[in-house]
Amino acid sequence: MARPIWTGTLSFGLLNVPVSLMSGERSVDLHFRMLDNRSNTPVRYERVNAETGEEVPWKEIVKAFEYEKGSYVVLEPDDIKSASSEGREAVEVKTFVDAGSIGPEYYEKPYILVPGKKAEKGYVLLRETLKRTGKIGIARVVIRTREYLSAVMPRDNGLLLMLLRYPQELVDASDYKIPEGDVSDYRITSKEMEMAEQLIESMSDEWTPGDYRDEFRERLRAVIEKRMKSKGVVTPPTEDEGEAPENASTNVVDFMALLQKSLETKHRTPASKAAGKKTAEKKAPRKAAAKKSASKKKPAVKTAKKTTRRKSA
Repeated sequence: MARPIWTGTLSFGLLNVPVSLMSGERSVDLHFRMLDNRSNTPVRYERVNAETGEEVPWKEIVKAFEYEKGSYVVLEPDDIKSASSEGREAVEVKTFVDAGSIGPEYYEKPYILVPGKKAEKGYVLLRETLKRTGKIGIARVVIRTREYLSAVMPRDNGLLLMLLRYPQELVDASDYKIPEGDVSDYRITSKEMEMAEQLIESMSDEWTPGDYRDEFRERLRAVIEKRMKSKGVVTPPTEDEGEAPENASTNVVDFMALLQKSLETKHRTPASKAAGKKTAEKKAPRKAAAKKSASKKKPAVKTAKKTTRRKSA
């Protein structure tokens, strides 16, 4: 279950609706690690002092603003907090505007507003009123340590909080070389326009988001799975990993076969009888071998005793 980013209120006028701010997107990116090609071990990035090259611990790191090249002003945590809005856990709608008046370039990131307990009435009231009037609410909201401009808009049965970009964050298209003027200035004929309209009409369809998938990600995942089946897999060795005996795999297979057979027949292998039978079969040869070994070892024992006496002398 996803956790709320914060729990607070959605307010418009004198009405306050308890809500939880939930993420409205999920990451589906395939994340990669960087490895040292010589040993296939992960590469670690360290925080180092640019002058001394020494690693800097987190507790010694501060935030600073570079106002000139090589000149910084250090900011304390309280300095950043003091710039934040007081309503840290509130979506306060300042005004309502027509839904179509905001260009798509302003929309940045979606969140979902979920009503709190016994707050459904105010939630539904705002949602349905926005649908009927075709309006969306413009609000300010603080997420973590930053204040954002946002839009509250209805979407199916829910209310979306869409983060908006400030005008200062956008690049004006006039900064680039964009064709201006009438179509006649570019020698576009009425016949060409008509054919282009027919082409667009023939390619038009209903917007169905489910029809579109991240095909690059799917193909890349297929490449990864194919690589995993080949020699491209890098597996770190375990602590107790050592050289396995030559017959190790055979022993494992036989053991599993015995277990499976035991389960199928629903009885255990009579190990005691089998052991007794093997002992009886090998008893005579072992005794003969023991006598032969004893007769051969007697002179060696005497020699060992003589050697011991010499040492003690």
